[in-house]
Amino acid sequence: MVCMKILLYLSEFIIPLLVFYIVGFGLLHKNKVYEDFIDGAKDGLKTVVSILPTLIGLMVGVRVLRESGLLEAIGGIIGKVTEPIGLPSALVPVIIVRLFSSSAATGLCLDIFRLYGADSYAGFMVSIMMSCTETVFYTMSVYFMAAKVTKTRWTLAGALMASFAGIAASVVITVLR
Repeated sequence: MVCMKILLYLSEFIIPLLVFYIVGFGLLHKNKVYEDFIDGAKDGLKTVVSILPTLIGLMVGVRVLRESGLLEAIGGIIGKVTEPIGLPSALVPVIIVRLFSSSAATGLCLDIFRLYGADSYAGFMVSIMMSCTETVFYTMSVYFMAAKVTKTRWTLAGALMASFAGIAASVVITVLR
């Protein structure tokens, strides 16, 4: 209990200490800290402007899929295969959307909580699934565009395999609980 209080106390000071350390380190090395900060902010703003079309496209695409009912239809079809192995068809749209958008997947997750309950089989599984999968296409498009990466090699295959492993783990953990 004492250790937890110490950690809570220290956590309040870590960020301010880190900021003072960085500024102090820059001043000791005779860097123009404020000018460096402004240059970094300008570069960050340029990056945001360059990836904005990609972000808007992803958000609009996910919203169209969700509102059209296509995700639920796909979930029903794929659910016939996944239900016997323990993956409810209601979670298939979450899996698909999670590859593109975390916030849209969170919205679907909240819908599952509302329909089935957070402590239900589906609620428990979707909670685990959300924590051990990644927004593969969003992450790749945003970071590769920002870094101007053109040869992605095996990134997509590796990311999809990792997401599949996270989904499989969520099914196994939920079934064994």
